Amino acid sequence: MPDEAVAWLRELGAERIAHPGGTLFAHLGRVRELLVAWGARPVLQRAGLCHAFYGTDGFATALLPVTRRAELAAVIGAEAEAIVYFYAAFDRTASYPLFGDGEAAVRDRFTGLVHSPAPELRRDFAELSAANELDLARTDPAFREAYGAELLSLFGRFRGLLSEPAWRECQAGLGG
Repeated sequence: MPDEAVAWLRELGAERIAHPGGTLFAHLGRVRELLVAWGARPVLQRAGLCHAFYGTDGFATALLPVTRRAELAAVIGAEAEAIVYFYAAFDRTASYPLFGDGEAAVRDRFTGLVHSPAPELRRDFAELSAANELDLARTDPAFREAYGAELLSLFGRFRGLLSEPAWRECQAGLGG
């Protein structure tokens, strides 16, 4: 399954899209590898490889519009695609402040709807977010300098949602 997703990423031009640390393609691969190293389940690994397909609140470039969700689901599976959509749709400004608090609602930046995601989706989002931001911090020292402390604080609030390996990596990669 990842081979088909990798081929599609190449076909859609991810290797030609600039991203901190090189290209979007390289970033997506590194995020997946972090998730693999942390022992994430395969569905989350596939979502990590494809997490920017629809763009994100922090990276507007999209490989596909959200109207083509079924196509991505056919390649990586419906559960992995749902994680990708949630990650892309997450309105950071509206949702980060309370996200680590149990049943806190989140806002979908595409639809404007507010909902409380299931616990597993919350954990997947937190783990994927940590992998994404840690890759940026590893590949861009200026990013780490500017945002490391803020991100460590954010992931500290997510602590109950993160795996032990992800939390240790957050402390090591984002700490002073």
